[in-house]
Amino acid sequence: MSQPVVLVLASGRGERFIASGGSGSKLQARLGGKPVLERTLDAVRASGLQWHLEDSGREGMGDSIAAGVRATHTASGWLVLPGDLPLVRPETLQAVANALATQRIAVPHHNGQRGHPVGFAASCRDELLQLTGAQGAAAVVRAQPPGAVLHLELDDPGIVTDIDTIADLAAAERLLSAR
Repeated sequence: MSQPVVLVLASGRGERFIASGGSGSKLQARLGGKPVLERTLDAVRASGLQWHLEDSGREGMGDSIAAGVRATHTASGWLVLPGDLPLVRPETLQAVANALATQRIAVPHHNGQRGHPVGFAASCRDELLQLTGAQGAAAVVRAQPPGAVLHLELDDPGIVTDIDTIADLAAAERLLSAR
């Protein structure tokens, strides 16, 4: 069976980052000497999975997900990964991808907190293509029948370490230094 494609979402405007005192794009902010987005892509590349960067300036997360699914419509599934999760581990991406072999949707958690990437099997294609706006695919997850969603507890704080503010960037820098 072919592996799902990682959809790296990098179209957001980063308004919270700028409002917190950051300058420019949060995805280009330096973390351990590298841009945040480049660190995220390093993990994706190291996972060995196919990937697609959706950075064409879509209006909301739902629009970006739908565009990424359209661009990779023959995939066996998708891992939706916001580009501002620079500490996600390659093994985590593999674990979510592997879960899609038997589950329709896989949602990773760290210490009970929901994270990314959320995995969707190909059977979710039509629902993902219908997404619009800022909400992403949460409605697709909520609409599933009992047993269709695997909640996968993982030992990876990177799945919940997103960069929305300069304080988040500083916290990520401390986590990176501790690795």
